[in-house]
Parts: sequence; structure tokens; C-alpha cells
Amino acid sequence: MFYCAKENKYIVEQTPFTIDGTGYPADWLNHASADDKATLGLVEVTYEGTREDDRFYWVTENRNGAVISYTNTPKDLDGLKAQWKAQTNQNAYTKLLPSDWMVIKALETSTTVPADWTAYRAAVRTAAATAVAAIDASADVPALQAAVQVTWPNDPNYVAQA
Repeated sequence: MFYCAKENKYIVEQTPFTIDGTGYPADWLNHASADDKATLGLVEVTYEGTREDDRFYWVTENRNGAVISYTNTPKDLDGLKAQWKAQTNQNAYTKLLPSDWMVIKALETSTTVPADWTAYRAAVRTAAATAVAAIDASADVPALQAAVQVTWPNDPNYVAQA
């Protein structure tokens, strides 16, 4: 992205733009030399600081000429905890759902669920419970961000991609 102080506007690559009434095609910035850009008063935008994950922070972009910075305000921790616990439980439900038929069949026919599937289902429930406990224990947003990184087990039919 470039900033044109003369017209106080930002110009995004691959987008046509106009300066002093002259139109430039979308690919002009890709082909123009540094001198051509300087002649038009274009300065490449620089970024200060980091933009945090907007699932956890209210992020405000601050534009000051050719410098863009960010104000990252953490969202309400209790609200985030409730949201992420619900999401974690939903993920566990989604992972267990395809094998629920095995459990129903076993109950209806007095047969057993294959041991590898029983272990998988238990591992999914354990992963969810561990994540929910870590979410509950999170004292701040960075701790919560770490807590929601769940490593789910692979089902017994999983085949790794080569």
C-alpha cells in the first residue's frame, strides 16, 4: 500500500487510482520505478506494532500518513471464555457425531463398540474437558489464546496425507 500526501489518500496495489486528475491502471504500481512513484509523491506505507487476533481483541487501525499502527483492546474475558467453551464443546460434538451410530448399535444389539473407537471417543472427551478447564483457568486474554489451541485426536480410520 502507498500513501499520497498530496491528495491525502491510500493507494492499494492492483487497484486503479487517480492522482491530479490522471488515471493509472491497476498494475501501474507493479511496473513503476521508485522514481516514478516518488514523482507522484507516493510513499510506501509502513506498519508499527502488531495487529492482534480480532477474535480476542477489538482492533483499531490508526492511520497517520504513511504509518499505520494498531490499538488492540482485549475483549471481555468472561464473554470470551463462555464463547470458547461453547466452541470447544461443539467441536467435540462434531468429532463424536459420525461414530454415535456405533454406540447406538451396541446398545440396541448388546454388542460392543470396537476398542479403538471407544479409546478415540474417550480421547475426544478428555481433550475437550482439558481445554475447557484451561479456558476456565485463563487469567487473561493471552492465556486464553493458548488454552483454545486444542490438539484433537485422529479417529481410527484417519489416514495421513502423503
